[in-house]
Amino acid sequence: MNRHSEPGGPSPAAPSAPSHPQGPPAPPQPRAGLWKRCLWGGTALWLLTAVVTYATRNTNLLPTLILLGSFLVPAVFALWAYERHGRDLGANLILGCFLTGGILGVLGASVMESYLLHPSVWIFLGVGLIEEAVKLLALMFVLRRHPGVHGVRAGLVLGAAVGFGFAAFESAGYAFNAAVTMKGIDLRALLETEVLRGVLAPFGHGLWTAIAGGVLLSFRKPNGRFRFTAPVIGTYLGVAVLHALWDSMHGIAIWLVARITDTGLSRALFAQGYLLTPTDEQQHLFTLFSVGGIVAITLVALAWLRSLARSARIPGASDRRGARIYTP
Repeated sequence: MNRHSEPGGPSPAAPSAPSHPQGPPAPPQPRAGLWKRCLWGGTALWLLTAVVTYATRNTNLLPTLILLGSFLVPAVFALWAYERHGRDLGANLILGCFLTGGILGVLGASVMESYLLHPSVWIFLGVGLIEEAVKLLALMFVLRRHPGVHGVRAGLVLGAAVGFGFAAFESAGYAFNAAVTMKGIDLRALLETEVLRGVLAPFGHGLWTAIAGGVLLSFRKPNGRFRFTAPVIGTYLGVAVLHALWDSMHGIAIWLVARITDTGLSRALFAQGYLLTPTDEQQHLFTLFSVGGIVAITLVALAWLRSLARSARIPGASDRRGARIYTP
């Protein structure tokens, strides 16, 4: 008997299992709560940059200050949307919507507004129609190679990403214009502009485009073609009106104050945007109407968004035509 077959002896070597090539490792996923750390860390860096810029008067720091202040809140909210509702969409797609969609939206709005709009009482309605249209077109452009992405939830997340990207680049332009004056650099105006637009950022472009994107992608066909149905067009017009009311609330408040206090030339005051010698009563009324109007518009948009989000979570909604949610 062969000694290798004896009891207690070494057993013959087992044949090695065939090796299979392993695929590339999955990309690392952001840890939960990253948006909070980005918010507080980014705020600290922005404050530090503002203090150093003010202390040293070094204008080379202005681009850093403008970019931090303009992108902090929109980027944090886009990251929050990704963590809470869009992890299966992929970070690359959301980042593409934020950057590509935002840039294309700003460029398209600038070109169309410069050629199509002229000073009038209806200019803000034109701005709303143009900007909401170019943001939806930018979203469609980014998603042209992703035919499987459709549904209310995907539209809400990706639409918000495009809107927040648009808001970030637009805020950077406003901050730059506020800083550069005929008398030199106005750091105080720059900081005030960034704080105001940062506070209002979650309730503007990102919110409106999330609503429009949610309805647009809920009617997208499985082959990737977009359908411009009555609900899609109606939603676009609705968010454009909200946008126009938001932009014109300053003039509307002036007009209301003039009407209530019996000041003449009400329509001219709306176009001019100011009262020459306002009384204390007129100043209080203006604050009430302007702030109250912004709050009312925001509440309407939030209720609309909440309604769409609920419809995406209704049991059995995936069985209805146009309500299904598909993600890659």
